[in-house]
Amino acid sequence: MDDAGASLPAQMSAMGREARQAAAALRLADAATRTRAIAAMAQAVRADAPAILAANARDVESAKAAGTAPAMVDRLLLDAGRVEAMAKGLETVAAIPDPLGAEIDRWDRPNGLDIARVRTPIGVIAIIYESRPNVTADAAALCVRSGNVAILRGGSECLASNLAIHGAIAKGLAAAGLPQACVQVVRTADRAAVGLILGGLEGAVDLIIPRGGKSLVARVQAEARAPVLGHLEGVNHVFLHASADLEKAVAITLNAKLRRVSVCGAAETLLVDSADAQRLLPPVAKALAEAGCELRGDARARSLVPGMAEASAEDWATEYLAAIMSVAVVDGVEGAAAHIAAHGSAHTDAIVAEDGIAAERFAALVDSAIVLINASTQFADGAEFGFGAEIGIATDRLHARGPVGAEQLTTYKYVVRGTGQTRP
Repeated sequence: MDDAGASLPAQMSAMGREARQAAAALRLADAATRTRAIAAMAQAVRADAPAILAANARDVESAKAAGTAPAMVDRLLLDAGRVEAMAKGLETVAAIPDPLGAEIDRWDRPNGLDIARVRTPIGVIAIIYESRPNVTADAAALCVRSGNVAILRGGSECLASNLAIHGAIAKGLAAAGLPQACVQVVRTADRAAVGLILGGLEGAVDLIIPRGGKSLVARVQAEARAPVLGHLEGVNHVFLHASADLEKAVAITLNAKLRRVSVCGAAETLLVDSADAQRLLPPVAKALAEAGCELRGDARARSLVPGMAEASAEDWATEYLAAIMSVAVVDGVEGAAAHIAAHGSAHTDAIVAEDGIAAERFAALVDSAIVLINASTQFADGAEFGFGAEIGIATDRLHARGPVGAEQLTTYKYVVRGTGQTRP
């Protein structure tokens, strides 16, 4: 970076220039070099764990003093286990197949031209995110794995944590002989930095990825002067079809809602098929209530579970990130799909059903990034998909959907090989 005493616009412009220069070096680095860098990042995260935890403790203390909700504090919190998981995640990304240079397709033309579609980096990716400091490590690893330079702007609530993690990332890059500008972190909590990133840093930024709440994503999509890959909130549903096995229904619903209420893959709404709601809803509701989950239902749900609170119109589109779940009784697969289309965020939705035809009908009707059959929505996670880590769950339709790993952070070019052909 240029002189730290420079104005914020000057600092951000310098960050963009350095990112563009680093991108030229990183895209030419071979797979082994990038693998060494990510593996060295993992070693540095472990070595720097005391400093990372100390920085995180300061962030957590400040968040609690500011009255931050417990679910958001949980997203912010690091402990020894989570730091070790961060290091293991880096090692997993280091071990996954390198996407760059892979041929997506190849064919010959009648004129003898040999045409290949080959994966290449996007270039400079700016990632704007909130709360989760582990995103700093995940984003760094996935961008380096895919040959992209990263400009990271985390939330002000985790600035100290992000800077400490970035210190380890920089050590890993240096150990592999790569420019430290391959991964940069915005070092100020000044929100004006976000506006400068959205402006594209004088053309340096090729893609912007927002990962956070609805207001953040809406601002990015409204103001960005570079392409955006949206990661919207998770207003996720579990639908219990009339054919659902009750034991599976209870287990999947409890896990989807309560395993970790603060993750974007947590289910927020339970939909129950009216054809057998009397069998399914009362025991599932009982299990949720006994586990400490507040339920808010429509009239049909409340008629089956006395004492359930009434759901408001806002409840159906709310990402609670807390032990609260809205409940609606719907008419079959079509009713469930219609409710999801009206109120969901196209993130992750699940059906519990023994009727395979109904399950596949649900999968066809529900146009979400992830649709699960007889499995918890909490599997909405790049690591669970075998990607090692993720930038987030993309809810846009272009150019990637669902968990965004290294492969999803690439684009492609065509390499055409000839033997002297000219076009008549």
